[in-house]
Amino acid sequence: MVTISGGTVQIPDDQRVHLQFRRFAGCPVCDLHLRSVARRHSELVAAGIREVVVFHSTAEELSAHASDLPFDVIADPDKRLYVEFGVESGTRALLDPRAWLPILRGIYRSFMAVVRKRQPIPTVNPHGGRFGLPAEFLIATDGRVLACKYGVYVYDQWSVDDVLALAGRESAALRSEEPLREPMH
Repeated sequence: MVTISGGTVQIPDDQRVHLQFRRFAGCPVCDLHLRSVARRHSELVAAGIREVVVFHSTAEELSAHASDLPFDVIADPDKRLYVEFGVESGTRALLDPRAWLPILRGIYRSFMAVVRKRQPIPTVNPHGGRFGLPAEFLIATDGRVLACKYGVYVYDQWSVDDVLALAGRESAALRSEEPLREPMH
């Protein structure tokens, strides 16, 4: 996969990958979440986790909204990766009452950033639509999916603490495995 900055991402990788599927470039709710991940990115790096985020927008659209994020951002305007990973869309993304407060918070945060000229106005008709659902995968260095979450509304995702806990459990399970020994006679 090619990032919006021209780099490449391979999965599996030599470190665990936290692969996130988000909605569209400039999505206020996605931006709210990703800024929280960006603030704690160093903790993910220290835990050996590579952060990769996929949007169903073009690279050009993403460059205006996500080029300052400290992790890999992938443009997938044709939703090929979304199909491959079974990531869905649906009106429930916005209609679930649990989404309403994050939507308001995201719109307020984005509005303030636009007013302060820190980000452009999101498009009214985003490529790929407005009804995408989030999905996340924690992928081991050998390509195994260690954990996954398919969101049922727009703000249904793992926090950084959740990702670190999942990675910690996986690391603890690996450390606790004792090598097989021959029985002693």
